[in-house]
Amino acid sequence: MTTHMATPPQLSSDQRAAALAKAALVRVARSELKEKLKSGEMSLQDVIDAAVTDDVAAKLKVLAMLESLPGLGKVKARRIMDDVGIADSRRVKGLGAQQRAALLQQLG
Repeated sequence: MTTHMATPPQLSSDQRAAALAKAALVRVARSELKEKLKSGEMSLQDVIDAAVTDDVAAKLKVLAMLESLPGLGKVKARRIMDDVGIADSRRVKGLGAQQRAALLQQLG
């Protein structure tokens, strides 16, 4: 059995340029959010709360969020995710109530 990947939609050059510009803005916004976490300007709770209304926070991967916290590196972030039972691919908006509570308890 062979599986075929769907071909991406054909975009006009204007559509492609708009999509690239939008993606660049989202990357900048995500980078700013992670920087606010690093500097302590935003807390873990702030990001989790923001995910309800803010697309950038909602679509941020939990691992990236944890790695952005001061004093938390890649190894500790993964260990916390394993302890809480959060998949590597999980995004902030996709966290369950118990996962959010467990994260906040461990890092609060």
